[in-house]
This record gives sequence, C-alpha cells and structure tokens, in this order.
Amino acid sequence: MSTEPETTEDAEPGPPGAESTSAGAPGTGGGETGTGETAGTGGGDAGTEDGAGTEERAGAQRGDAGTGQGAGAESADTGTGRAASGEGARADTEGGDSEGGDAGTPRVSEAEAELRAQQAERERIEQRKAEKKAPIASGTKLSGKAADLLAAVRAVESGEKPAATVFEEPPAAPRRSAPEPERRPRPVAPRPVSTPTGPTPEAVRAVRQVLGEGGAPEVLAPQAAAVLGEGADDQLRADPWQLLRIAGVRPEQADGFARALLGAECGPDDERRGRAVTGWLLEQAALAGHTVLEMPALLAALSQRGVPEPDSAVQGAIAEGEALVFQDALEGEATTPAPAAEEGAEEDEERPVRVLVGLERYALAEESLADGLARLVNSAPKQDGSAEDWERAAAAAQGSAAELIRAVAGQGLVLHTGGEASLAEPAALLTAASSLGLRVWAATHNPIGRNRFAALLRRSGQAADVPGQAGEAPAASPVATVSGLLAGLEGPGRDADGALDLDLLVVLDAPQLDVETAALLTESLPDGARLVLAGDPAVLWSAGPGRVFADLLAARICPQVASRRPDPGPLGELVSGIGVGELNQVESPGKEVVIVPVRDAAEAVRRTVQLVVDSVPRAIGVPAEETQVITPGHGGAVGTRALNTALKERLNPGPGRFGGFDPGDRIVHSPAPGRALPGRVVTADAEGLHLSCQGEAVVVPRERVEQSVRHGWALTAHQAVGSHWPAVVVVLPGDAAQALSRPWVYTAFGRADRHLSVVHGVEQALPRAVAEVRAKPRTTRLPVLLAPQISGT
Repeated sequence: MSTEPETTEDAEPGPPGAESTSAGAPGTGGGETGTGETAGTGGGDAGTEDGAGTEERAGAQRGDAGTGQGAGAESADTGTGRAASGEGARADTEGGDSEGGDAGTPRVSEAEAELRAQQAERERIEQRKAEKKAPIASGTKLSGKAADLLAAVRAVESGEKPAATVFEEPPAAPRRSAPEPERRPRPVAPRPVSTPTGPTPEAVRAVRQVLGEGGAPEVLAPQAAAVLGEGADDQLRADPWQLLRIAGVRPEQADGFARALLGAECGPDDERRGRAVTGWLLEQAALAGHTVLEMPALLAALSQRGVPEPDSAVQGAIAEGEALVFQDALEGEATTPAPAAEEGAEEDEERPVRVLVGLERYALAEESLADGLARLVNSAPKQDGSAEDWERAAAAAQGSAAELIRAVAGQGLVLHTGGEASLAEPAALLTAASSLGLRVWAATHNPIGRNRFAALLRRSGQAADVPGQAGEAPAASPVATVSGLLAGLEGPGRDADGALDLDLLVVLDAPQLDVETAALLTESLPDGARLVLAGDPAVLWSAGPGRVFADLLAARICPQVASRRPDPGPLGELVSGIGVGELNQVESPGKEVVIVPVRDAAEAVRRTVQLVVDSVPRAIGVPAEETQVITPGHGGAVGTRALNTALKERLNPGPGRFGGFDPGDRIVHSPAPGRALPGRVVTADAEGLHLSCQGEAVVVPRERVEQSVRHGWALTAHQAVGSHWPAVVVVLPGDAAQALSRPWVYTAFGRADRHLSVVHGVEQALPRAVAEVRAKPRTTRLPVLLAPQISGT
C-alpha cells in the first residue's frame, strides 16, 4: 500500500471542531445511544457491558498519543506501507440518534408503518402462545367429515332432523381432472392496525407540573406521558423512580427527583427505587446487546448503584412482572446427588444451572424466534421442483454456489457466510429457485445494500421481473429491505393468512438481525417456506439486543455453507487478514490503500478534509460525494460532529437555516433505532425537512429533525455497516486507541470498494487490537432454547 497520493498541504485547513465530550456519569464513557444523544444511556456498569451504542467513548478520552509515523506507514518513495489503522468504539448504534420518523405527516411514514407491522406481528405471536396454553373445547378444531358428523349428531339429539335425513349422503358429483392453476404472488396489504393515539395536551400539562415540582426538565413531559400512559402524573407522584423509564434519565437524576417529591420518605432502601433501578439496568444491558443478564452480574451492578439489598430488589421486580427469571442448564456433565435413603428410590440427576434475569419483551422475542427456527428446521420444505431439477440447477452453478443450492433444496433453514464477493452465490440461488417456480425474495439491511444487490442481479442477467405492490409497476428485482418487508412497504405483500407471500427468503446482512426483528421475520414465513441467512460473521453485531447469526452458527442446527470466493485486490487481502487477526502488509500499486500519519486532533481533521476535497478526487478519481468518512464516535475533537462541521464548510457552506441544514447537505436519517439512511437535503417547508435517501423521498417533521437527522459526510462504523462506497477515509485519532477492536476495524476498512485512506494516529494500538481485541460477549438464551426443539438433539 502507498502513502498519501500526491497530497499537498492546504494553506487554510478546515476547523478542527470543538473538543467536546458527553457528560456521562462515571462508567458510561459519555456514551451515545442509538436513540438520542443523552449522556449515559450506554450504561457501563458491572454486568451490563459498556454502553450499547456508544461510540463516543474515544472522544471523551482526549489525548495526543498518536504522534509520529503510524505503524506501517512508509515514505512516499516506496509506494508501499503497512495497513496500520483502524478504529474502535464498538458500540455506537448504527441508527445514530433516535427513533425519528415521519410521524405527523399526511401520509404514513416508513417508521410508523414498520411499528404498526411489528405491533400486529407481536399480537399474532401472543395469540399463538395463548392458543397453545388454552384448553380446546369439545368439538372445536374439527373440520371436514368429522365436523359434519358432529353437527349431524347434535341435530338428531336436538330433534331438528330425523336420523335418516341427516345421515343420508348426497349423490357424489362426477370427478374431473383440472389443470393446476398458475401460482402468482398475491400482494395483500397488511392487516390494519389501530394507530396509537398520543398523550392529550391535558395529560402533558399534568406531567409537566409534576416534573416542575420535582426539579426535572419539563421538556420530558411529552415523552413521560407517552411512556407511562394514562395517569402518568399520578404514577410519578406515587413512584418518582418511574422517571427512569424515560430514555436518557439516569438513577442519580431520578433520585434527585424523588427527594424533591417525597422529602424525608425518600431513601436508598426504598423498594420502589430497587425495582426501578433493576429495570433500568436490564434496559442498559439490552442497549449493550444482551437479552438477559446473569444474576450475579445484575446483583453486582445494583450494589454499585447504591441498592442496599440487591436480592430483594430483583425479587420485587420479578414479583411485579417487571422482569423474568430463567434457569438454564450449563453445558457439561451432570452431577448426581447422594443416594436416596429408601432402596429403589429414583436417583435424579442434577445439572448445574445459571440463573438469568431479563425483560419480558426480549424474552418473548427470543422464545418466539426459537419456535420459528425450530419450525423451519423440523418441517420439510415445499416440494417445488423435483430432486433432479434441483441437482441440475446446482450442477450448472460453480463451487460453493452449488453447495448452497443443494443445501436449500432439502432444508428449510440454511446459513451462508462470506464477504462482499460471496453475494454472487445468493444471486445464483435466487435465479435457480426462480427457474423452478419458487416465489423468491431477498432482503437487505438498508437501501444501499438493496440497490447494490439489485444491480448485481441485473449485471448477472439474473433479475426476473416480479409483481410490484398494488398499483405499482413491476419491480426490476425481487430485493427489499428488512424493515420495508416487515412493514409491507416493500416485497411481495402478505397472503390471506398474514404470512409473507413467498417460498424462499434470502436475508443478507444477517449479523445485523436483532432478536425482535428476527422473530418477526420467522413468524412471517408461511409453512413450507425456506429461509437463508447470509452475511459476514466478522462485522459488527446488531445494534439491538441479541447475536442471532452468531448463535445459529455456534448451535449448528442446520446446514452451513462457507463461501470460497475471496474479496479481490489489495483491499480484499487487507480485510481478509484483519478478519483472522492479522494486519498484513499488502502491495497497492494502484494506491488502493493509503496511510496518512497525523500527530494530533487538529491535524487529523485538516488532513481528512484535504483527502476528501482534493487528494482522493485528483489522485484516485473518486469525487467527494462518493467518498465516505468513518470515525470512532460522534463527540470529541475528531468525532462526526467536528468532521461534519469542517466538511460542510468546504463542500456545502451555508447558514443552516433549516435546523442547521441547507439544501445539498449530505445527511444520515435515523427513522428508527439501529437504522441509518444516508441521503441529502432537498428543501424544507412547513411540512418538515425534505430528504432524498437512495432515491426515496422522505419528509421529516420539524419536531423530529434534531433527533433523527445528522450531517452525513462523516459516519460511525455502526452507521456505515451494510453500505459500501467507492472511497472511504477512516480516521483514527490518538484518543481512539482504547476503543479499537477487530470487528470495528474489519467493518470500517471493509466499506471501501476502490480506495481506502487511513488517517492514522494510534500507532501500535491498531495491530494490537486486531490481534487481541475481539467482539465483547453478549448474554443470550437462543442456543439453550433451540436445543430441545430441534429433532435429534
């Protein structure tokens, strides 16, 4: 790899930006979550992991450790260098900031439609679980001749008809053969879901009054009224620690609110406080990716938060239904107790267990996901095409693509792993399955991935026309986003039973599936359908709780096909080495990889702007609008805020008269937690901020702009996952050293298609992180839930 391509020093470097940090409490790292920029919602307490969704830690540890030449950087004469850059901050939720959406606009927004679809699907899940437990009334659940006989018996018993008349069979109609009707996708709109009404102005005023009495910010009133529901003001008076249910509120802030309202009655041993802090810690654990916490870790975290009797606090939360407790058997040999006193008594084997505590919503989602996966594994897929037809399709493919087709032929669930080049194999599978008459669709994490995969299908000549949604022209390719598929805004629609109207679904970017999204997908599949989960297991995990793809790979409950297609060129060689823990030196004759050593934050900002505006367009031929900057976090002297300020000044200066934005500004829109949609500002009016996100028009209401829209010349790695750009500039300031990890470096470096520049100030911290710092573990129950449900286990 080479040093910076033909760069020249700018006489007037762009402003470095303020060296601000988030004011998080100790242990939070000034974290920034995927639902806002409130300090501390990342929660860095014992047992909860350091803040899910916090990529701002690095910016809060300002330092100038990155002086001198970066590891592996060589002089411009050699034209080669060592890829010694990377970046940390494993946990900024890729959605960026908030649950922003298009609520309040005349038409239903994508975020609102997605929430409605998820609500309807959860109701279906709950109904199914209730039906399993409910007793079956006599005579119900019968159909066909059995139901007719039962009706006839009851008619005779009641005297409505004589027995001879009832049991007399009508003459049979002559049978005739008829050709099987041609199957076509039948788009069906999702079942209507009642739109939840927001809090009334009177309720908000009542909550605002209570907040004012307790010294809490009155701006929290609308959110508190919405979260707590009817009688929110009375709930807060009766239990001030309910304030912890509001996103961004911390225990010490709730304690101050409680002291102001309760006076002498307030104390650290109040059982209301213990329950509330227990729920808050479990929420922070979910933000960090856990679906449950081990009991010792939860008790330790409660002690750190000043709860004098942690056991009683947890038991109180469980008794009130605010948390659920589980006992999962540990792997290993069972222990046998002492022999029974009576001869012949049974000797029960006792297995060691671990006690886990979690929130109900994630527990139900994980159980529903396990049920859905077991249904796919244990049931035979629909026989569309003979075995010979599938074998001919596999024989026509090559290498691991043939293995994938053969695996899907006879299995309802298949896992596929590989990098960017391996996407050709799911494309070949879709082509083969479509030729056999299956209704096929693929789903990606975001619109950029959707458009790239659709383009791949078109280039390969594999894009068969599929029906569009009602009133729309046929789509060019059967590719949707996961969120659009679940919300009914994209994809084939649903059949009369509410299931997705398809036979094969290939989910790309599978590592980005959290437990709730994965549960909704599996519950939405019809009986006999096939599901393929495909993705790169080395990238950052999902922003939401769970590690679905990694858990399934470890469980080995279904066929796994590993692609043998390496990503090409120097970039592919570099990223592949990082994936196995090696920071290799690669040759880059076309300046595919460039190292730019920096000494401090100001120089890092200046050189980043220079690369985007001048060096990369001139030396590589990639314009600034196709170059993406990736940096460790939002805050700090070299975070996304500082870099976006400097880049806007050079690329699209303006007064920011629309909430800090101007037409032409590059942005990232977060319609829901864990989602980031890059785009541009078109205009603004009374309706809101008008955006263009991958060709889709989006209107963000004015009140949601600050929470859900950021400038997007610079992103974090979580925001960038699932996307690729022709050129990428990864910025590694010296204060990012503590946040570096192998998955973060792998993800950031892997976003580049043609060129990667690394603004390097972390010296030897990068190779050390690539070799030693892996993904932080997440506590989940999915493997335990799957084991007893899979046949033969």
